[in-house]
Amino acid sequence: MSDSSKKEDHISDHSIAGASSGFITRFCCQPLDVIKIRFQLQVEPITEHPVSKYHSIIHAFYSISQEEGIRALWKGHVPAQLLSITYGMSQFYSYNLFMKLKDNFSSHNEWVYSAQFIAGANAGLIATVVSYPFDTIRTRLVAQSSNHQVYNGIIHSCSCIMRHESPRVFFYGLLPTALQIAPHTGLQFAFYGLFTDICKKYSHETTNTFYISMISGSAAGLLAKSVVYPFDLTRKRLQIQGFKHGRVGFGTFFECEGFVDCFKMTLKKEGVKGLFKGLVPSQIKAAVTTALHFTAYEQSLVAIEAFRSYVSK
Repeated sequence: MSDSSKKEDHISDHSIAGASSGFITRFCCQPLDVIKIRFQLQVEPITEHPVSKYHSIIHAFYSISQEEGIRALWKGHVPAQLLSITYGMSQFYSYNLFMKLKDNFSSHNEWVYSAQFIAGANAGLIATVVSYPFDTIRTRLVAQSSNHQVYNGIIHSCSCIMRHESPRVFFYGLLPTALQIAPHTGLQFAFYGLFTDICKKYSHETTNTFYISMISGSAAGLLAKSVVYPFDLTRKRLQIQGFKHGRVGFGTFFECEGFVDCFKMTLKKEGVKGLFKGLVPSQIKAAVTTALHFTAYEQSLVAIEAFRSYVSK
């Protein structure tokens, strides 16, 4: 992380910075997330096919805006914000705790990127478990058809799931998510550290850290997301199991019986390309969100440090 975060003695500041980062990133990138989820849940090809609901990113933006209104691009935004704030707070707090533990083993300091990967992977797992119910609610709110709306909001969706299904539903898809998040978050932190060091090495001394964070974050997000994407698609499809009545009008409903079966059914019905449906908007989103995520986090730490210095005067 940045020099400012290394100097920071108040570990709680990382929670505040992480929460701020999650909020800013989610608000800016929610439309791309809505498009990605719609693509992931579409069984039909994402091309100009007679039975396909969405044909491309531009077509999806246009169709959703025309059929459901521009606000639909921020569908599920409130639970998504709760997800992002909770996740960002837990992730950066946990990451810095693990990195502090690493500092106790000075003989391993030369393995800095490996340490960042391990700390990031563990931080991602902790943050995922803590924030996962918000992810399931967000996915269902985004997935439902406007003509067959099942849920009216967060509280209503929670009560419906509790009454008509089971509390276990809030954690549907947790296994593929854990398998995805551990390497994904680990790679994000490791790549971010690597690209930040490269940028600092070859850039001018006066280069603003804001630009370094943006460049390093976007590259890290793009590479990390590409590696683990099939797990992300599987997670979304598992989260809508039992929600067929809310998907009327979106084409064939994808049904499966678990993580492994989801992979098998996707390969059988859609081929290997099916595991990468929605990859392009996901890559765009990953590059943008990771850049914003790390940059907002770093800048928030700078602001917190400046505030503390001002107050202490």
